[in-house]
Amino acid sequence: MIEQTPVTVMVVDDHPIWREGVARDLTERGCRVVATAPDADAAIRIAPAANPRVVLMDLNLGATSGVAAIAGILEKLPDTKVLVLSASGEHADVLDAVKAGASGYLVKSASAEELLDAVHRTADGFPVFTPGLAGLVLGEYRRLAGEPSHRDSPAVPALTERETEVLRLVAKGMTAKQIGERLVLSHRTVESHVQNTLRKLQLHNRSQLVRFAIEQGIAGAE
Repeated sequence: MIEQTPVTVMVVDDHPIWREGVARDLTERGCRVVATAPDADAAIRIAPAANPRVVLMDLNLGATSGVAAIAGILEKLPDTKVLVLSASGEHADVLDAVKAGASGYLVKSASAEELLDAVHRTADGFPVFTPGLAGLVLGEYRRLAGEPSHRDSPAVPALTERETEVLRLVAKGMTAKQIGERLVLSHRTVESHVQNTLRKLQLHNRSQLVRFAIEQGIAGAE
């Protein structure tokens, strides 16, 4: 049996006990914590050398905000995913984090198992949110999609019926395994459809696919 490569994670939090506790929990559950940082400036400085697949970070980080850190890290590491783990569930904080490029947002009441699952799903490119917050983000995407644009919209490449079906389920937050079970397809076939769709639409990740699906009215279709 082929062993799965551990997800590499960087943990950013200004509370040392919490930071080290989260790092320990993830390590014990099979992740590889490649770095930790106590504030936003350190995170931006350390991240390029650590090159984590997922950055797990708080938003309240002192002089430089976590939102600024998200943008700073992704500017240097565009393929890295950022998952926010914050005590705040304020709507403004969630939307600011997502607009800065975060792939997901969990509140700190999440269990260790929920956190581990969220890290793995984030690493796989899925948007992950604490229940109740996903609807907020989708609502904001829909609001933005409804705003008039002053630019001519480019032609949307045609997707096959199966690609559209997979895209709709991705937008609902389903994993490749769940989609495969739903459509009676292998995990590899689902991933192939996702990659083909990304290539056709010239998008880079599943978060962008979700927004596209909402803007095109695919997310709510059955």
